[in-house]
Amino acid sequence: MKSIWLLPHRGMVFGLSLLAGCVFIGIATVLLGKGPTGIILLDAATNTFPYPLTIQNVMHLFFFVGLGEFFVRWRVAEREFAFVAQHLLPEDGETVLQSPDLPAIRRQTTGQFNGEHGFLPYLIDLCILQFQASRSVDQTVSVLNSSLELIAHRVDLRYALARYIVWVIPTIGFIGTVIGIALAMEQINPEQVDLKVLTSSLGVAFYTTLVALVQSAFLVLLMNLVQAREERSVNEAGHYTLRNLINRLYVGKDQ
Repeated sequence: MKSIWLLPHRGMVFGLSLLAGCVFIGIATVLLGKGPTGIILLDAATNTFPYPLTIQNVMHLFFFVGLGEFFVRWRVAEREFAFVAQHLLPEDGETVLQSPDLPAIRRQTTGQFNGEHGFLPYLIDLCILQFQASRSVDQTVSVLNSSLELIAHRVDLRYALARYIVWVIPTIGFIGTVIGIALAMEQINPEQVDLKVLTSSLGVAFYTTLVALVQSAFLVLLMNLVQAREERSVNEAGHYTLRNLINRLYVGKDQ
């Protein structure tokens, strides 16, 4: 449980999210039954699909997968912010860093980053390596800027699945509405139209879109909040490195 909280694995969270969605459907089925709320949220009284294989329940599963994805992204963002609190670099207003001071700082970042996580330790390690190789602050700044652009692009790519989920839920809802309308029209008896049955069928058909739009709106809000948090962690890592490493580098005359 500790690893899931500190740095969750996407595959594990995906499985747990599906399980949570199934548990939600089961509990809602027991509590709501075939009442009005159960019909709206679950299509519990459906004659179109074998329950629980309804359009609403499929959307619920996607919704919980989306929640799990945003949980992963949120925890990753918080972990990135936690690196700043480790004070990997001097933060006072007087310290100047020269080449002999850098290996000790670089050793602190060892094992704290990989290809996906640890923006701040990665930037510190890369900038120190570049400065030791070139003895040029300008080249080190250039490497920092290029690395920040690549990291920002990498963060944006991480939201591909989230964007798909936000798109697919209302799409499934619209498909459910179209299917419901088509089936309602099919049941019309031209010789004796029962408006009560027709309006009831059409009402159920539009419930899928209603549920889908509510879920999608909530997920879009979460996506914007979490993505902003993760992008802010990238900016904070870059700002911290620039302020406390780049601005302190000094190339001595004997170097």
